[in-house]
Amino acid sequence: MTPKEVVMNGYKLFSEGDMEGLNKINHKDALFKVNGDHKRSGEYKGFADFRDNFLAHIPNDFPNFDLEIIYVVAEGDRVHVFVKYTADNLEAHGVHMFIVEDGLQKEFIIFDDSQKIAMAHAG
Repeated sequence: MTPKEVVMNGYKLFSEGDMEGLNKINHKDALFKVNGDHKRSGEYKGFADFRDNFLAHIPNDFPNFDLEIIYVVAEGDRVHVFVKYTADNLEAHGVHMFIVEDGLQKEFIIFDDSQKIAMAHAG
């Protein structure tokens, strides 16, 4: 699979709620970074840390959360996914940057409108 195919498969697995599948496409030492200064900002080491301390909170933090892919740019081992988030308390855009090595996601950085995310957390 190309890096873009690996990443797009990840979005499919996420939309299906397949956490086991997502775990399998991430390197065991994958690094996840969330920009901003809100309660979910920071670094997560390994998929289990990201799953348990970030992904698991999405339903409560953002009721009726939805993620729409706007477009994808892929070059070499880097894939950038431009997204739109919507929820009962949120409408924002972001960019997800992935580094894929040997068919596995090695790094995932979320660049989003962290002020809107922080406001949604506070609301």
